[in-house]
Amino acid sequence: MDNIALIDSFSEFKDFKHIDRVTLMAILEDVFRNALKKRFGSDDNFDIIINPDKGDMEIWRNRIVVADGEVEDENSEISLKEAQKIEPDFEVGEEVSEEVKLFQLGRRAILALRQNLITKIQEHDSTNLYKQFKDMVNEVYAAEVSHVRPKAVILIDENNKEIILPKEKQIPSDYFKKGETVKGIIESVELKGNKPQIIMSRTSELFLEKLFEQEIPEIADGIITIHKVVRIPGEKAKVAVDSYNENIDAVGACVGVKGSRIHGIVRELGNENIDVISYTNNAELYIQRALSPARINNISINETTKRANVLLDISEVSKAIGKGGQNIKLASLLTGYEIDVIREGTQVLEEDDVELREFSDEIDAWVIDEFVKIGLDTAKSVLKHSVSELVRRTDLEEETVEDVLNILNAEFED
Repeated sequence: MDNIALIDSFSEFKDFKHIDRVTLMAILEDVFRNALKKRFGSDDNFDIIINPDKGDMEIWRNRIVVADGEVEDENSEISLKEAQKIEPDFEVGEEVSEEVKLFQLGRRAILALRQNLITKIQEHDSTNLYKQFKDMVNEVYAAEVSHVRPKAVILIDENNKEIILPKEKQIPSDYFKKGETVKGIIESVELKGNKPQIIMSRTSELFLEKLFEQEIPEIADGIITIHKVVRIPGEKAKVAVDSYNENIDAVGACVGVKGSRIHGIVRELGNENIDVISYTNNAELYIQRALSPARINNISINETTKRANVLLDISEVSKAIGKGGQNIKLASLLTGYEIDVIREGTQVLEEDDVELREFSDEIDAWVIDEFVKIGLDTAKSVLKHSVSELVRRTDLEEETVEDVLNILNAEFED
């Protein structure tokens, strides 16, 4: 195999690995110099001439002519007799340049050359990939589903790069099919051995923030700023926004006419319910807005403990707490205050408790009334009692009480 033929056989890696020809030739020279060092002990007296345009190369060994019988280093010196076989008028002290053909390296060396080239190209490809995606951390990215596995979805981008979307980084309602385009945020890039592992997330608060930047020009332009984002992926989120321009309705701009701007974001996040709130430095007003849609009667704040007691009418309590306590949990995260809900004339209600009348679609109204009559108007207040005690204190059958307890228990198990 001559030099040009070898170059042609190696060139297949260029297209497969997306490496430009100049880079390939630089890698090739490095590989050849390593091979020359192993074969001849040094590559200092070798010239490797690579033509990236034609894709060919030449290797020349330069040696000094010495008198016959005085050769001490066969790699850097050549006897006069041997030099004159190349060119009859060579004299002692002159430099001889002789082309080295690949067969002179030996078959095993050529095989090693090929393997070394593969390794070098893989290292180059991995380094470039790592640098490329390291610069894209915290940016939104889209790729196509290649494989759906129990613990992760494997994505492939347009450059055939692999991206991993772990199960725990997926929205609970996500369902992916092969060939589908998936959007998420590049959360991290880690080197596993020599191979970069690119991790995507769809549950990150930053993903929601970046979607707002993409969909709402005023945020991209800096007219509206996002103060904070909190979310329960796939269920509910709260976004606090502000604007330095008093003439700009930050909330209205984010939501759009009839929800036109936010609709695409909601759909992308599996119909996640998004509350957009106007940020304020007034803590009481901020908490009030964060607990929307509940209407607050009064708020008392302890700045030392960062707790807030919120007084509401009984009819507003379930709105403040929300399904499974989601609304009050997100309001606490958004404002930085631990929020306790107090019903008018009652004690503090547990954060994740639910008004009994919220179950009116599963429990008959007259049954709920029986519990309310004895002062049990929330799910947890009912669950604190045994079946026998509830039967004794109400005008309900044991079977009815058991059915109610099963329904209430199921709520908190979910």
